[in-house]
Amino acid sequence: MKAHPTALIDPGARIAEDVEIGAYTIIGPQVTIGEACRIGPQVVITGRTTIGRNNRIFQFSSLGDEPQDKKYAGEDTELVIGDDNTIREFCTFNRGTVQGGGVTRIGNDNWLMAYVHIAHDCVIGDHVIMANNASLAGHVVVGDWAVLAGFSLVHQFCSIGAHAFTSFASHINQSVPPYVTVAGEKARPKGINSEGLKRRGFTAEQIRNVRRAYRTLYRDGLSLEDARQELEGMAAQAPEIRLLVEFIDHDERGILR
Repeated sequence: MKAHPTALIDPGARIAEDVEIGAYTIIGPQVTIGEACRIGPQVVITGRTTIGRNNRIFQFSSLGDEPQDKKYAGEDTELVIGDDNTIREFCTFNRGTVQGGGVTRIGNDNWLMAYVHIAHDCVIGDHVIMANNASLAGHVVVGDWAVLAGFSLVHQFCSIGAHAFTSFASHINQSVPPYVTVAGEKARPKGINSEGLKRRGFTAEQIRNVRRAYRTLYRDGLSLEDARQELEGMAAQAPEIRLLVEFIDHDERGILR
């Protein structure tokens, strides 16, 4: 371990030999940090926090502290961070609560920009981008490849589907299905994230299928149940639509429509 002499590292912390730790950083006794991580100056990592390999954590971030939940009573809960994540300045990620399963979990290869807040019991997938000041309340689930633009705010218990896109300063109080773009202070669906799908290798036919599914869900005047049945039929010929059907089936908050 290559640590600056001013860093305060509890002897109980488990840190891989090649980890770099900057000046005045504080690391608590229940922290585990994997290989090839780089921790900047004046970072605080505390609580039962597990960080995988090859993560970059920039200065002034606070990871693994107590959840901002008045029900929290000192229970031994967790923050788990995967591999290959970039965590920029002033990020705050809280541990889980007993009521929410006890774990806040962040996957792999995520790009989490300055001032991002991830509250207790959130679950973040892989390849997610959260731009500056995007914030998640408790119990939010974010699917793989989702993009949250700057100042996006997500209400507790909402889900953001895979490949979804939230525009700048979107205020989201219901779940956003996979592939869908939302925008506005009171977020509303605005189409599909076609540019993101192109970048991820979706074919023109697959994007047409997703666009047709969007029309079924949002433009054909169908009830959610009727739209779901139509999507079920589409999924038999277009497997990418299965993601939408499963999202509707498992979402508990209610989707933006």
